[in-house]
Amino acid sequence: MITSYFPKCVALLAICVLCVGALDTFIAAVYEHAVLLPNRTETPVSKEEALLLMNKNIDVLENAVQLAARQVLSFLTLAGILQRKFETWKERGYLEFVKDCFARTCFEQGAHIIVTPEDGIYGWVFTRETIYPYLEDIPDPEVNWIPCTDPQRFGYTPVQQRLSCLAKDNSIYVVANIGDKKPCNASDPQCPPDGRYQYNTDVVFDSEGRLVARYHKYNLFMGEDQFNVPKKPEVVTFDTIFGRFGIFTCFDILFHDPAVTLVKDFHVDTIVFPTAWMNVLPHLSAIEFHSAWAVGMGVNFLAANIHHPHKRMTGSGIYAPDSPRAFHYDMKTKEGKLLISRLNSSSYDPGVVNWASYASSIKAFSTGNQEFKSTAFFDEFTFLELTRVTGNYTVCQKELCCHLSYKMSEKKPDEVYALGAFDGLHIAEGSYYLQICTLLKCKTPNLRTCGDAVESASTRFEMFSLSGTFGTQYVFPEVLLSDSQLAPGEFQVSSDGRLFSVKPPSGPVLTVTLFGRLYEKDWILKASSDLRAQAPGVMLVVIALSVCSFSWFLE
Repeated sequence: MITSYFPKCVALLAICVLCVGALDTFIAAVYEHAVLLPNRTETPVSKEEALLLMNKNIDVLENAVQLAARQVLSFLTLAGILQRKFETWKERGYLEFVKDCFARTCFEQGAHIIVTPEDGIYGWVFTRETIYPYLEDIPDPEVNWIPCTDPQRFGYTPVQQRLSCLAKDNSIYVVANIGDKKPCNASDPQCPPDGRYQYNTDVVFDSEGRLVARYHKYNLFMGEDQFNVPKKPEVVTFDTIFGRFGIFTCFDILFHDPAVTLVKDFHVDTIVFPTAWMNVLPHLSAIEFHSAWAVGMGVNFLAANIHHPHKRMTGSGIYAPDSPRAFHYDMKTKEGKLLISRLNSSSYDPGVVNWASYASSIKAFSTGNQEFKSTAFFDEFTFLELTRVTGNYTVCQKELCCHLSYKMSEKKPDEVYALGAFDGLHIAEGSYYLQICTLLKCKTPNLRTCGDAVESASTRFEMFSLSGTFGTQYVFPEVLLSDSQLAPGEFQVSSDGRLFSVKPPSGPVLTVTLFGRLYEKDWILKASSDLRAQAPGVMLVVIALSVCSFSWFLE
């Protein structure tokens, strides 16, 4: 009996050991949360009332964490499979070891990490004073602290304690967004008058409940006056057995620091990204831009958004560098959504892309069409209308020339598409320099609506190829289909800088875009005399529209 039992033991033990070491992939989860919001108030609520609301939101997040961590192949199912194979008491005794090993490795289909949204625990629209009861003192992770087992070590920290226990009890990394407070005094010339710094903060607890990362958001969106900007950008990473991770928040993605620095200098494999993202078409819809950033930077990207359709907040995803793995966009319902998918743990090397190579090597296509100007998200583009079923077009603005080759299945008389170029400083709701080449559907046949937000289309394309003479290596390729759907596996980027279809897109096209960022020009041109010389009336309109947009957000 022992002789026949031993080879089976060795074989199963070998399989188990291999499983334990097989960490070249991991399972990621993101949760789009329909946050429970506080009542608007001009005076701060009590700490007890603030904690009551936060616990209600954490109750919802707890269900998502438990679901994400759940094993698909249960303990009993595995036991039954192996017990049918072995009959003796000794073999069943051995089974306990194998069962535990398998259940925690090969057969465990629960997520290793879950990301939850920015503002997901207490909402938004606070003043500096009214958010204070929601804040906790979050220590530097170097203190080696597990709040779940030592909750009083750093004072009153019930939210950190609960998040830590969620991670520990479910053996999963938990990424959440809360508020940090740090006292200061007159010896610090930058200390606020109320004697404290307040930070929009991401925290990460490992599968033992230990605080392993803390990140203070650096690029605050307009209106986040309840928080302070850190004195310098924080570059925060944490290492796991399934790769190196970096973290930043929402508006940070549009800037060099810390986002690009994490990838280029610290070589992270995966970005975790809590966000409260308001969708802005045609080029800054959440799933559209976040998936493009993953491709452009060659990293995994785990984006968890707030679910609040009234504020245009939806769009979460698990994005690999070569294609989206899972995504969610829902403007119709009020429910949250859990996404789970498997990703490669190691870095992805997409190869070097020379974004200007192809576009600089060809002559401009001549069509005889009249150029026209129109605005997309406050930026004035130079456009050409696509007047034929198939064609080759070139449009230029300043240093950027965009080339498009395309073929439609048919040219619909009630739908107009245009090729656009923008090369300039975007100044609404932030200041950042862009170079954009875009094929997009106009809202109506009126050319003045080219660049307006469009959510549906009926025109199908058989092929497209888009390129531009970009002056940057940071270009993010976007393809968005009708009803805000992505196109996994339907396009590629070539080493000479072409974004092209590899098969006819599975749905009608809303936009095909190369979204370029020239980080080094963000502040140089902001103060230039050319910008100051712009027509005052135009500047006032842009500022007014931006304020109106944010005022609507606050409602």
